[in-house]
Amino acid sequence: MSTRYDTTGIKVGMWIFLYSEIILFGGLFVLYAVYFYRFPEFFVEGGKELNRLFGAANTIVLLISSFTVASSITALQLGKKKLTIGLLAFSLGCGLIFLINKYFEWGAKFHHGIYPNSDKLVEGEPGINIFFGLYYVITGLHGLHVIIGMVLLAISLVMVVKDIITPQRIAMLDNSGLYWHLVDLIWIFVFPLFYLVL
Repeated sequence: MSTRYDTTGIKVGMWIFLYSEIILFGGLFVLYAVYFYRFPEFFVEGGKELNRLFGAANTIVLLISSFTVASSITALQLGKKKLTIGLLAFSLGCGLIFLINKYFEWGAKFHHGIYPNSDKLVEGEPGINIFFGLYYVITGLHGLHVIIGMVLLAISLVMVVKDIITPQRIAMLDNSGLYWHLVDLIWIFVFPLFYLVL
């Protein structure tokens, strides 16, 4: 009985943490909406500067990784340890691909002089400057969450290998999966707001 209580407490704590993260990004999305209402034409112009192929690829990568993380939990519950390890390793690979794509995307923007406080943005239209300010803050914060999620998944992977996480003790992997799903969910909002803005 006590083990069940402890597991429930951990799960409730994780959900409270996730809600705080949703509030954080929700506030940023509201800020985006306010400025989009003020500068719609410049947000559309800014969106055209972004590479939709990179954005779409990252969306697909995160959706696949979200599926494989969920599958790893199911596999562990079924006692398939090797499959669990493989799925978690694949999910980590997807996270790495996402970050590499983001690195090249940001690098291209920096190469073209589109970065915070660059002359091109400061001397240009305020709406464009605000759009890219929000772009860097939100995608940068999301990237940080991807890294944190990968750390949690990597720790879970090691714990599965060492039989610390087992079908009977799955709370760490379950909570890491919840966090990874949040990362995926946030990107599903980020992608259309910046890459598909019309």
